[in-house]
Amino acid sequence: MEQVIQTFKRRDGEKRIPVLRLEIDYELMTLHDAMLAEDINAMRKTKRRLEKLRLELLQLEA
Repeated sequence: MEQVIQTFKRRDGEKRIPVLRLEIDYELMTLHDAMLAEDINAMRKTKRRLEKLRLELLQLEA
């Protein structure tokens, strides 16, 4: 039973990775825009979001 659960989680992770990559790309564009606008608050918020997405991606790829 445990093996079935692990297989299901792995498949969900495989589906989540491409979505995560798109989310990271979007946040990078948002960061770029914030940098151009010199919006410090938006830069901080986006960097925090990018860090969370990065950690999630590392966990899924491991």
